Amino acid sequence: MTTHREADATKDCRKVGCPMNMVYAKVELAKLKSGQVLEIILDDGPPINNVPGSVAKEGHTIVDKEQLADGAWKLLIRKA
Repeated sequence: MTTHREADATKDCRKVGCPMNMVYAKVELAKLKSGQVLEIILDDGPPINNVPGSVAKEGHTIVDKEQLADGAWKLLIRKA
């Protein structure tokens, strides 16, 4: 994905296991207004495989997904 936008909030969930990374994503998204963007940093593996689908099922949009130098992933999620 190549659509870049500055985030309204950031949550670093590296070293946070499933399902807590999704819980943290939900908590942070609940603080935002519709249309605002959350940047969340996730580990490779189950977190990056599970969180994008879960937030999409709730109606939110993944606007960017980028792998970082340390192997973690940065997601930008626009709140529905």
